[in-house]
Formats: sequence, C-alpha cells, structure tokens
Amino acid sequence: MTKLKYASLFIALAPTFSALAEEGGEQIVVTANRVETPVSKVGLSVSIITADDIARFQTPGITELLRSVPGLTATRSGGLGTLSSVFVRGASSDHTVALIDGVKINDPSSTAGGFDFGRLMTGNIERVEVVRGPQSVLWGSQAIGGVVNIITRQAKGGKPSAALQGEVGARDTVNLIANAALQTGPLSISGGASWLRSDGISAFSEARGGKEKDGTKEYGANLNLGVAFTDALELDLRGWLSHSRTELDGYASTFPYGFTDAPNYNRTREAIGYAGLNWNGLDGRWRNRIGYAVTKVLRDDYDPTATPVRQGDSMGRNERIEAQSGFDIARGWSIIAGAEREWSRFTQSNDFGFGASTNKGRATLTSFYGQLTATPLAGLTVNAGARHDDHNNFGGHTTFAANAAYTPNAGDTVIRASYGEGFKVPSLYQLRSQYGNLALQPESAKSWDVAVVQKGLDGRAHIGITWFRRKTHNLINFVNCIAPNNPSALCDYPGGFSAFSFDGYYENIGKTVSEGIEAELKLRPVDGLALAMNYSHVKPQDKATGLDLLRRPRDKAYASLDYNWSFGMSTGASISLVGDSADIDDNGKRVQNDGHATVDIRASYPIGHHAELYARIENLFDTRYETVFNYGQPGRAATAGIRLKL
Repeated sequence: MTKLKYASLFIALAPTFSALAEEGGEQIVVTANRVETPVSKVGLSVSIITADDIARFQTPGITELLRSVPGLTATRSGGLGTLSSVFVRGASSDHTVALIDGVKINDPSSTAGGFDFGRLMTGNIERVEVVRGPQSVLWGSQAIGGVVNIITRQAKGGKPSAALQGEVGARDTVNLIANAALQTGPLSISGGASWLRSDGISAFSEARGGKEKDGTKEYGANLNLGVAFTDALELDLRGWLSHSRTELDGYASTFPYGFTDAPNYNRTREAIGYAGLNWNGLDGRWRNRIGYAVTKVLRDDYDPTATPVRQGDSMGRNERIEAQSGFDIARGWSIIAGAEREWSRFTQSNDFGFGASTNKGRATLTSFYGQLTATPLAGLTVNAGARHDDHNNFGGHTTFAANAAYTPNAGDTVIRASYGEGFKVPSLYQLRSQYGNLALQPESAKSWDVAVVQKGLDGRAHIGITWFRRKTHNLINFVNCIAPNNPSALCDYPGGFSAFSFDGYYENIGKTVSEGIEAELKLRPVDGLALAMNYSHVKPQDKATGLDLLRRPRDKAYASLDYNWSFGMSTGASISLVGDSADIDDNGKRVQNDGHATVDIRASYPIGHHAELYARIENLFDTRYETVFNYGQPGRAATAGIRLKL
C-alpha cells in the first residue's frame, strides 16, 4: 500500500476531468435545496455528472460512473449486474439516499434498507447529482452519508428528438439503448428503453479458484409525461421499471459448504411510479407541489442444486404522499416547507430445506420540514432548516442543518461551510424479522465541513478543497449469540423482540467517526483539452475498537484527460487508484483487500451530424483485484459501439 499511497498523493497534485461547467456559465443543482440553485450559492459539497460526461466516459453502469466523484467509493460482488454498494465519506452503504428523478428508490425489503446500484445502467440517464454529508432535513431517513439523485432524460423545447445506441464487447456483452422526447403545445413526453446481456466473469475470484462465468441479463424502461393545463398548473407523471436475472456465486448447499462456483441466480423486478400536480401563484413567487410516489421491489433467489430450487423471495413496497411549498419572501429571501407520509412494508420467505420461514412487517413515518434561504448581504447565501419525523415504532426524531456560501467576486471565489444532521430509521428487517428488535432507536449523525473553491484563467481553472468530520451514533449491528466468544449460545436478550432469535439479534451498539479531506482540480488550458483530478483521504473508524470500517479505503484518487481533435475525433483516458481496505473472511477474521490501480482509454468519432462511432478499453493493464473478499472484478475488456441521433 505504501507505493499506492504515495502515488495517490502525487496524482492529487495533477489534473483530471469531471463535470466542468460551460465557459462563462454556471451549473445549476436541484438536489441540494430541492429547488434549482446556482452552485455558487450552495453551502454543501456537490458533484454533478452531466450528459456530456456520461457520453464521454462510456461506462454502462452507474457504479463505474460514480468512481469519478470525490469522497465516494463503491464495492461490487463480481461482474456487471452484481450487488454494488456505495459509501459516501465512509458512511455505511445503507446511509445513502438513492433517488430517480427525486423519488426515493431505497429497497425496504433489503436487510438494512439500502439500494443496490449494481443493476442500474446509464442508458436512459441524463444527469447525476451527488450531495455529500448528512441531508436528512430535506431528504429524511438514510441521508447520513449523502444523496445520489439520478435524473432521466427530459423533453426540451424545440423539435422532437430521438437517439439509438448499440455496443458489443468482451464476454459476449451486448448493450442496446433507445430514447425519444417530444414537446408540443401543453404536452411534453420523454422515454427510453434499454437491454443488456453479458456472459460476465466468475463472481468467485479466479485468484481463489473461480472458473464458472456468472452472466447477467436485464432490461429497463422509463416514461415521463407532463401536461401544462395553464401557465400555472401542470400534471407530472413518471414511471420507471427494471427486470434482471443475474448469476451469483456463494456457499455450497452440500458438504464441505465452502464458498465456491455456485450455480445460484437472482431475479429482481423493480418499479417506480410518481404522479404530481405543480401549481405556481403570485407571478411565480409561490410554488406548490403535491405528489404520490410508489416504489416496489420483488426479488427471488434460486439454487438449482438445492431442494427446493427456489430458496427465497422478498417483496418491499414504499408509498409516499408529499406536499411541498416554496415562497419568495423578498429578493434573496425564500422559504421552502413540506410534509410527507410514508407507508412501507416487506415480506420475506426462505426455504433452505430445513423448513420454510417467513418475515413480514410494516411501518409508517410522518415528516414535516422547512428551510429558510437568506441573502443578508451581497455574495452571502445562508440556508437553515429543521425536520421532525414521527415513526410508529420509536416515536419522534428532530434534525437540524445550516450552511452558508460566500463569494466576494461573483463566483470566482466561494467559501462554504455547513453543519448537518442525519438519521436512519431501523429497517423493517431489523425490526420485524426473526432477528428483529422492536426497541431499536434510529441511527443518527452530526457532521460539519468547510470548503474553499477558486476559479481562474477566465473560468478555465477550478481548484477546491474540503475538510469534513462526521460522528454517527446508535449504529445498528447484529449481535452474534453463537460466536466463538459465546460458546454457550446464551444472550441477554432485551425486550421488544418481534420473534425469538435463536442465534442473534439487532441492537444499537455502534459509534463511528469519519473525517478527511477532498481535493479537486479542473483545467481547460486550451480549447478541446479538459483535465481535472480528485483525491480523497477518508478515515472511517469504529470508536470502540479504533479499527477502520470494512470495505472503506482511506485513500482514493481519480484522474482523467480528454482531448477533442481538430478533425472531429475525441480521445480520453482515466486512471482510478484505490487504497487498501479491511474486510472479513469466511471465519470472521479481519483481512485486507489490497489497493489497486485501473486504467481506461476511450475514443469516439462523428460520422456526419447524426452518428458517432465509439470504443473503449476498460482495465487496460488487466489488473486483478477484489473490493469484497472472495469476489473478483472484471479484467481487461474492449467494447465498440455506435450512437445515432435523429
């Protein structure tokens, strides 16, 4: 790790490319304040991945795309389509709120209620906004690490548009994408569909004996419909669905029961729906929205060698009614307030041949929030807000947040500071499964960060550095009653269990501290050349033991260089360096996932005004590494494709 750490520190002084605003313009972010806000007026740490970035990087999956974001690391249990977790500033993966077009998509049937980013592809995505740090005042439960908002392609003014994309690559991978959009009169409609298949790699690391390939097939579709009844009243309808079948490796169902090339596979169906009305009054000064959102996830697990073959199934469903109102009090002063009511439920059945078991449960959460935005003096924007949530199990919880951004020179220099609180309600599994504990309290966090951003060279240079610290309390951990240090299998069970737990239970026992720095440098020294960098040093530790949290490396650097040639070709290269991380092996012993470096190269060439050929090589030097113990990652892979725009 020593060489890698020094290399990361060196690259922190060199430039790469990420989302750079157009020269002379300024990026707008929605996720930070739930309203459109110029980045220079946001006191939070925000990263934006634009449609141009998505096209240039050419990555098929969201997980690979998010590697370019400072302070964010990801793990994946095998190849494309397998379970992928995102860690923001060292927070747990279930401490990240995932949104599609502003609708929460976290899975209420998963063990901790988090979202699996592994099945989410980039084909129908126009933009990704990442807000780092606790954001529970505006986004509620789970927003301890941050928020990832995935925004699909939208209809824009002008003539109809359509796009087709197809690519083929290593491991018999095929990826097909189609999009279309139309805006005419009061009607705006946009939608897309994608289909992907790949033979994949062995999820069980080849370095540990894995040989059998674990493939994936999935398709997805989305549709957005808007109807403007008047200039002030609009209907907003959105839908998104995804179906996947992914092969997995795991523990054998027969002796010797070790981790192996298992024939297991998983089927997952996900659907999101949203219906809302938007109304504006007082010449646009008063903005109102009322909406209903539903998220449903169905998962089935199979083992063809076992009896029964279908080992388990689960269903998670969230329904949410929300109302939000924003009012411009005076120039530079505004307020936003909202109320939400959420109903969640899950059902989970398992049958490993020893008799079937079923877990089920439901919960309700009622929330009220408000935030004031003020400009007390020129160049200074301040936001302050509070939220109160009431859960039918643990009762009430209140969070606060405040942030400020100051620029003395119209955005060339920006000084940011923020204080934020976050919380996460116990998942339905943690409350209502056979290991559940109805006495659980919400996990909570308090965090602050400060940042300085400087632009120069007429907007061609951008440098920034952020320092942050977060404390998290009441972490929910599993207490193992048959661990080696407790051979009698006796536990002091607390009251409030939904069912008797024969080998363990969930309890609030954890406290963690995460602190570090994030540095970014973006340059456009000449027209056509874009360079930038980001480097993160994050130290996430368990306060009780002083040990680093699992699967969260301290050091990460991402670098990229892109150049547009005078004859139309675009070329680029990226390097990702990730430091060592701790993990546990099959026996519960702490082990180390070694740091790694991967290099990707890419090129594209336009053919006329409506077509573009492109190609890439991922993991150019065929680096072999693991981000999760036992699970391998893809080696070198070449891909070629074509994009058509109509």
